Amino acid sequence: MQYRYSILDDEPSTAAAALETLWELGIGLVGFSEFPHAPGKAQLDLIAEDTDKLAKAAMGMGLSLSHKKTGFLIRGEDDPAAVIADILRRLADAHIGVTSLQAVSAGAGRFGAMLWVKAEDVEETGKVLGASMFLHDLVDATAEESLPAFDVPAVAAAPLG
Repeated sequence: MQYRYSILDDEPSTAAAALETLWELGIGLVGFSEFPHAPGKAQLDLIAEDTDKLAKAAMGMGLSLSHKKTGFLIRGEDDPAAVIADILRRLADAHIGVTSLQAVSAGAGRFGAMLWVKAEDVEETGKVLGASMFLHDLVDATAEESLPAFDVPAVAAAPLG
């Protein structure tokens, strides 16, 4: 996945107002995450269907965004604990540290997760997880589409090497 982030004032209404405005402007978000950044500030990660459209909308809102960043969107229909444990084991075996990971049940036996690693580990992580579809545009800062998610049960079942 590609995403951009914004540093906002850490007020309860700030992220809500930004998300509401993006929704009103028709910006499709695949996910988002908000967490403390510094005293009085919060970081809002925005994972949009179209990061360039997000950037244009944010500019019109006066919202400053980072350049495109890369992470992994994981979704599946298996036991999330088993799948995520397998992913973490594969990354540990490859000596890749996880910067951040959040997983949530989506109901009906489905789950989604967002995974971040250091920028220098993105390509190797993609190889370890079998997410090679995304690698073609990894360094192309002008890519027009977000990186595709991959099907975790197939990745988890795929042999390493």
